[in-house]
Amino acid sequence: MGEGRAQPGGTGGDTTAQRPLAGMSFEDALQELEEIVRSLEGGKGSLAQAIADYERGAALRQHCERKLAEAEAKVQAIVEGPGGPTLRDVE
Repeated sequence: MGEGRAQPGGTGGDTTAQRPLAGMSFEDALQELEEIVRSLEGGKGSLAQAIADYERGAALRQHCERKLAEAEAKVQAIVEGPGGPTLRDVE
């Protein structure tokens, strides 16, 4: 009856099938987040599914923000050296 989102990549309504965030790339997390936004905007499915999707979306957003912060730190770590730009160590 339209409940859940059976999407490729395991982003459907079954929370046990969700990929762990720690291993997801920025691009994969962003794609899943976009799918969740489309689903929520569509307004189909149950309230419980919408809440679960919103919670997953919030976690994905935080993951994307962390990935962007890591990338920004790496870009800021590029320094001009005698042999051209180099990357200094970043934790």
